[in-house]
Amino acid sequence: MRNIGVAFLFAGAAFLSACGGGGSSAPTSPTSNGGGSTSGATTVTVTIRGVNGKLSFSPNPAEVGAGQLVVFKNGDAVTHHVMLDDGSLTTGDIAPGATSAALPVGSANASYHCSIHPSMVGSFNAADTPEPPPCTGYCG
Repeated sequence: MRNIGVAFLFAGAAFLSACGGGGSSAPTSPTSNGGGSTSGATTVTVTIRGVNGKLSFSPNPAEVGAGQLVVFKNGDAVTHHVMLDDGSLTTGDIAPGATSAALPVGSANASYHCSIHPSMVGSFNAADTPEPPPCTGYCG
């Protein structure tokens, strides 16, 4: 029984390490309104480049096939929080240099944005990424 406790402790530490754990801005687990298994799925990586409208994410749009997962890698110097526009999936905060947990996006045509920086917009499997909202006040 003791070995099981040690295994859980090790797995938890590995999870926190992989998610950039520690500190007050650690990423949170992704949330989803859907279900389904994600075992054996391949992963598509979308890199966060910075606060730059449609050029904030690469690739954009990202092609994601049925059964594939998406991770967001923060290549910027500030924290980001990516979510689908319909609110069904969110990454939680992603610290600079960190990568989000894998999200089960599937093959849906969906758009997303950074909830911290709304001018950052992207899409999956869509021919067109929506225009960012007009800037009012602070837009950094």
